[in-house]
Amino acid sequence: MAKHILMVDDSKTVRNLIAFIVKKEGFHVTTAEDGLDALEKLYAASNVDLIITDINMPRMDGFTFVQNLREQEAFRDVPVIILSTEGQEKDKEQGLSLGANLYMVKPAQPEWLLKNVKMLLG
Repeated sequence: MAKHILMVDDSKTVRNLIAFIVKKEGFHVTTAEDGLDALEKLYAASNVDLIITDINMPRMDGFTFVQNLREQEAFRDVPVIILSTEGQEKDKEQGLSLGANLYMVKPAQPEWLLKNVKMLLG
């Protein structure tokens, strides 16, 4: 069975691009437009194996979303990649301290993103 990735970004273009890249590698993808939408889809999904999330989003930003995930037993161990245009050290440190497994800066090379996805999925 294909691994399931949740892609969270307020940009439809970015969501579609990342979904296209990972689907080509055989992954199943669900997309969400912000943290609240992502939480709703997580509760409805039977399983999500990895999450890729942006930081700057309306309603619930990526930092708050990751913090919410890590506070819930069901999602505590799901690998999270933050993929953001925010490349300052303080942003990276905050994302990792809240529980993200990896912090990547946009634009990320598709090959590098896939390599990291596969690494986190074992």
